[in-house]
Amino acid sequence: MAKYAGYIGTYTKGESKGIYKFTLDTELKKLDNIEAAAELGNPTYLTISEDNRHLYSVIKDNEDGGVAAYSIDENDLSLQLINSQTSAGSPPCHVSIDEALNLVLTANYHKGTVESYLTNNDGSLQPVSSIMEHKGSGPDSRQEKAHTHYAGMTPDGKYAAAVDLGTDELITYEVQEGKLSKKSVFTFTPGSGPRHLVFHANGNIAYVMTEFSSEVVVLSYNAEDGSFTQLQAIKTIPQDFTENNQGSAIHLSSDTRFVYAANRGHDSIVVFAIDENTNTLTFVEHTSTNGEWPRDFVLDPSEKFVVASNQNSSSLSLYSRDAETGKLTLLQKDVAVPDPVCVKFLHVK
Repeated sequence: MAKYAGYIGTYTKGESKGIYKFTLDTELKKLDNIEAAAELGNPTYLTISEDNRHLYSVIKDNEDGGVAAYSIDENDLSLQLINSQTSAGSPPCHVSIDEALNLVLTANYHKGTVESYLTNNDGSLQPVSSIMEHKGSGPDSRQEKAHTHYAGMTPDGKYAAAVDLGTDELITYEVQEGKLSKKSVFTFTPGSGPRHLVFHANGNIAYVMTEFSSEVVVLSYNAEDGSFTQLQAIKTIPQDFTENNQGSAIHLSSDTRFVYAANRGHDSIVVFAIDENTNTLTFVEHTSTNGEWPRDFVLDPSEKFVVASNQNSSSLSLYSRDAETGKLTLLQKDVAVPDPVCVKFLHVK
């Protein structure tokens, strides 16, 4: 396939209208056809169903926040609103979907909550099933209370895993017909500020990016009781970098050979090689994101390319990816998108 299509979630505090669509031309090695796909407030994080029929976005609607469901037009990739579920207060910062469970999960940074929603056959969202509110704090000035930053299902489909930046915790919940109940809690080093999580394909290992300590924490996962145990913590920035840095996104190549993580401040993507026996990490390289404050990045469906979204410079950067070394090479920079946060490609079967 020569072209892959995707969507960009943004902040709408500036020029952005909402969600944008784009294409990656793998022959010309460029990002193109960037245009608005749906107008809505602060659709900072998106997720797309495996069948490419539905897109779910966090949404801010006046003084309310929540999640919105869209249908994807398979011809022109336009988005049509199906419905939304909102409540008073700030919108979530993360959304994920588990189609086997007909379940959408959101994480709300400002409220410190995890919320679950069941979906209908047409992709619409039912009213919220569970609202789990976290309690606690940490030593950093931004850890004055709970700040949930990620929520997604474990690969075995048994638990919802929620990462809380404010309390330095990874909390697992049992899921029964969309309802959540707390099962286990793993506590990170105080003040590390865990942010996002990605699982290894073996289902037994998780990698967590921390925002404050700028580390990737390697955890073993126990499917019996939903608990986690730390195996390693490795820095994502050079030892001699002393300026402000905040870790952001983390992603894994599907061959499970490399972990990629983004640094805001150092403005880089760090590459780690995964040991096939221990699943621990070894540093490979840093690559500049050629823009400011990379909030997220994504591997394209072929995994031969990586797209980085630089929030503060309102730009995307495109890289080629060497599958053998894991290293990235810049192909295109300064691709204009207002206040981009996350990038998601349509799935390829």
